[in-house]
Amino acid sequence: MASQQGLQERRRQRLRFQLRRKSGGRPRLSVFRSSKHIHAQIIDDAQGRTLASASTLEKTLRDAGNTGADVSAATVIGKLIAERGVAAGVKTVVFDRGSYLYHGRVKALAEAAREGGLSF
Repeated sequence: MASQQGLQERRRQRLRFQLRRKSGGRPRLSVFRSSKHIHAQIIDDAQGRTLASASTLEKTLRDAGNTGADVSAATVIGKLIAERGVAAGVKTVVFDRGSYLYHGRVKALAEAAREGGLSF
């Protein structure tokens, strides 16, 4: 029987393969969530570099008292990544949810990024 980690890796690889096929050269908005924090990056796969990033581990967000383990923190990160992405000249992205379901914190981050000016 396959391990939980192995199944997650298969889901992640399957999703990224489809994103590469359908992206049309657009950067990828990648989300990573742990039990305590959430991270988002806008990645240009053609050049292999990160254009913008935001995380609940940043000092300004930690000092504000956000734990990162709730929907409100994910909303703040979504708005922040959209603001930084637009400042870097990125308007359209492909949303990479990784192996996570589009629900809860991942959904809140995506909706906040859309409100912030990113389109996907």
